[in-house]
Amino acid sequence: MCRLFGLSAGRERAKATFWLLDAPDSLATQSHREPDGTGLGWFDGVGVPHISKQPLAAYGDTRFGHEAREISSRTFVAHIRFASTGALDLHNTHPFRQDGRLFAHNGVIEDLPALEAHLGEGTMALVKGDTDSERFFALITHEIAAHEGNIGAGIEAACAWVAANLPLLAINFILATANGLWALRYPETHDLYVLERPPGRPLEHSSSLGSRVRSDDAVSLPFVVLASERMDTAPSWRALASGELLHIDDTLAVSSRRILEHPPARLLTLDELSAQARASQAHTPQSLS
Repeated sequence: MCRLFGLSAGRERAKATFWLLDAPDSLATQSHREPDGTGLGWFDGVGVPHISKQPLAAYGDTRFGHEAREISSRTFVAHIRFASTGALDLHNTHPFRQDGRLFAHNGVIEDLPALEAHLGEGTMALVKGDTDSERFFALITHEIAAHEGNIGAGIEAACAWVAANLPLLAINFILATANGLWALRYPETHDLYVLERPPGRPLEHSSSLGSRVRSDDAVSLPFVVLASERMDTAPSWRALASGELLHIDDTLAVSSRRILEHPPARLLTLDELSAQARASQAHTPQSLS
């Protein structure tokens, strides 16, 4: 199962090193189970989005390790891929960038010809690869523009159309802007968690071999983390409900509402997926004990 990660430090710039490399269930650790691609997205000091991605596992990607240690941003989105649709290619590796926003998705959407027809040639011009994820993002981008830049309204319209018209297993995603994060879990197929962490103590992890890693950013900075699974043993991780759209603004205020009340019109089962897609959606979380 692909893994999602997002972090917001509000109006401050911070590093995500602990979560990407050092946490008990860091993205680098998770990539041993999800080997098909690694991507990190962030924003520079003037709000321009940047992406570094490769069709490689994070644990073997030296660039990912370097950038995880060096890059600071107000918001991050990262993804490790277990391919369900599309070849192991740079264009199919998350996150994707459209209209100054970054996006990563976990799940399966089928009947892509119907989705492409709905998008039309103009919106399909945004799509560079083969994945359902990038097409879904193009639909969200289109609907945001149709709703005069209202991101929440655009997301709701796009997700409602997909849920009503396309076979799907899950459409969990994280969308990042320069000053905030949006996340959706739908339906209950895959988990998505949020952690609101106030400042006051460093992030630390001691391994069974006696080594210790520490991040001091958390001493002075609050932040909010989104992840497909709990990445450490903090008790305050909360699972989003099915259909819950969560927004983290630039003050780190977290708000949410349920935008999808009913199950998808055509909910796929694992047995209905291709062998490749079925393997990609298996979920074997790391034990944190």
